[in-house]
Amino acid sequence: MTTVGYGDDHVEVGGRFPVPGDIAPSFSLTGRDMNEVSLEDFAGKRKVLSIVPSIDTGTCATSTRKFNEQASGLDNTVVLVISADLPFAAGRFCGAEGLDSVLMLSTFRHHGDFVKSFGVDIRSGRPRGLCARAVIVLDENNRVLHSELVDQIKNEPDYEAALSVL
Repeated sequence: MTTVGYGDDHVEVGGRFPVPGDIAPSFSLTGRDMNEVSLEDFAGKRKVLSIVPSIDTGTCATSTRKFNEQASGLDNTVVLVISADLPFAAGRFCGAEGLDSVLMLSTFRHHGDFVKSFGVDIRSGRPRGLCARAVIVLDENNRVLHSELVDQIKNEPDYEAALSVL
């Protein structure tokens, strides 16, 4: 089990976090329209998985805005922002912010499967039940090109490192 910082505390994060060279596990999540979305829906595309605790926090909102801005210029690439937030919150946020280059997905129907498969399962402390902050970049065949489990939940990911592999 891994730990990441949560302010002055540390929280346990369970599951196996993918590393470069791995093939990403399949997943099914819920889109803003309440329909199921799977990894297979993006076959042949490169994928940036921006996994965040909640879109209603400043760091999560900032990273979503930055990936939205930078994603618009990437060929054959989709940015998936994944959190435990309900699809309604994701829809409200993207609508208010005018974000159209990221796809917001919720773990709320398949939380246990996703967080364990991707090693972002916060198992202790006050944020227990949320996703740890992480970025995983996949190629067209779902091979992991880059992965970062952010060591302090309040910190932003390394955008340059994530996007440079594309």
